[in-house]
Amino acid sequence: MEQVLLAAAGHIATVTLNRPEQRNPLSATMLRDLASALTWCRDESDVRVVILTGAGRVFCAGADLSSFDGEMTGLERYRSRDLFVDLFVLMAELGKPIVGRINGHALAGGLGLACSCDMLVAVDTATFGTPEINVGIWPMMIQAILSRNIPRKVLLEMEMLGDRWTADQLHSLGVINRVVPHEQLDPTVTEIAEQLAKKSPVAMRLGRDSFYRQQDMDFRAAIHYLHGQFLLVSQTEDSREGIKAFFEKREPDFKGS
Repeated sequence: MEQVLLAAAGHIATVTLNRPEQRNPLSATMLRDLASALTWCRDESDVRVVILTGAGRVFCAGADLSSFDGEMTGLERYRSRDLFVDLFVLMAELGKPIVGRINGHALAGGLGLACSCDMLVAVDTATFGTPEINVGIWPMMIQAILSRNIPRKVLLEMEMLGDRWTADQLHSLGVINRVVPHEQLDPTVTEIAEQLAKKSPVAMRLGRDSFYRQQDMDFRAAIHYLHGQFLLVSQTEDSREGIKAFFEKREPDFKGS
């Protein structure tokens, strides 16, 4: 991979956007590399948690528009946008928790990438926004993600005005889970990732999938779907181990089955 770093230790994998001099823009190559790294994380049974972050002082400044244009034909340019679609669908269906380690600004597509994570820990100096309107476009490619993470009126203000928001502002709205000084970023992310890695992988996968699937169902369909998912998760070996460990007053030893 040219523009993404992948490292794994124990049950935790770290995926790093690695073009710090350019503020980690989402080029076509970056999107392909991210998809490759996350696909490996999905398929590697020993990985239970993914940390997504950026190298340098910025998490991600958004799409690298120049990488999609150049000598591309109109049809090629149109098809290149599928890279965004494929990546965001992959993240939603990964089956493993993704913790966003937001080490700096997350703008435009970078905000969409951040909101595609399940949990966000942001450094207190980070800012967030959708500045696309300022150059005459609209954040179409990330709007479905943002509208599921950011309150309606707040998102419209962000999209229409193109202003930046602070980490504390988004934390107060429930968009970000933790806001910390830079020196506490790694310890906080590590603590959360290690907690997640101790949970049942099969319960995490079924639970995470059910969370995202039910949000677009009507109430009656969601209730019936979740009832079936509960029956499924309650029949796993991990659920039996968890209940047994509870009564034996010990930590469960989850195997992911």
